[in-house]
Amino acid sequence: MVRVVVAGGTGGVAREVIDGILATKKHEVVVLTRRDIKAAAPSIEFVKVNYSDKAALVEALRGAGVVLSFIVVHQDVGNVAQKNLIDAAVEAGVRRFAPSEWATKSNSGYARYAGKDEVRKYLEEINKDKNVLEYTLFQPGIFLDYLAHPYARTSHLPTMSMSVSYQHRRAIYIGDGCQPVVFTAVRDVAAIVAAALDHPSPWPASGGIQGMRTSFAELVALGEALRGPFVVESLPEAHVEEGVLKASWIPLIEHPSVPEEQRKAASSAFLGGFLKAIDRGVWDVGDEWNKLLPDFNFTAGEEYLRKTWEKKP
Repeated sequence: MVRVVVAGGTGGVAREVIDGILATKKHEVVVLTRRDIKAAAPSIEFVKVNYSDKAALVEALRGAGVVLSFIVVHQDVGNVAQKNLIDAAVEAGVRRFAPSEWATKSNSGYARYAGKDEVRKYLEEINKDKNVLEYTLFQPGIFLDYLAHPYARTSHLPTMSMSVSYQHRRAIYIGDGCQPVVFTAVRDVAAIVAAALDHPSPWPASGGIQGMRTSFAELVALGEALRGPFVVESLPEAHVEEGVLKASWIPLIEHPSVPEEQRKAASSAFLGGFLKAIDRGVWDVGDEWNKLLPDFNFTAGEEYLRKTWEKKP
């Protein structure tokens, strides 16, 4: 049994991962939270913390074998919370640490993800002379569940339309849309993390998880087979790089983290950054955890989408 401490454990992805850990009935879960949680689940211990109080963090991490971070990186100014969490983990004798990643490769170019790269460098720095804290960057690409919006079968992860939308039968991409991209079901991410907790092999620093490696062009072909013709808009790379999005439709970000009045502007900015990231290959994550867990049965992307969309209006 591993005592697992989850920082930022009340968000959608974190809760999916916690469910995956609890499903094994092998581990103890402690959730660190900035606010009081009155109705604690019987299988989870909630601990209120101040991430600026390093001594208190050390006490909260005593006895933990693994710390998983889901701290919202772009809201962690100067990465103070995560760096203090890392320092506390080392002092408390924690064996393994997973920083707040859960998306792209490192050095993605996303302004909102810049803190991820800084935290990775911090982990490299503290381990440069000797290994004091084993770590992995869990990088699953895009959640497959987004392609099932609004019919996704997730327990906690909120989904939304993206630039290939089976709901709207539309797609926007750069050029021919053949750039490789990885999609992984959130339930598979949760199960992989649960299996990693006590895995006997050293954790790989880059921890790619590949559910389905495909392209937007291939997704459109499957979507048309399931849903009929799509309206496809191919944008010139140069225009997107310059911030010019001449598209007749922009998928709306309907996410709790984005206030309703900001969603239209945020959606346009996000789409441009997302398309550029696809073109740069940063969503084409590695398969390090696939290799460490060769017997794991990933959700088959095509089958999942067929079951979701066949006979839908």
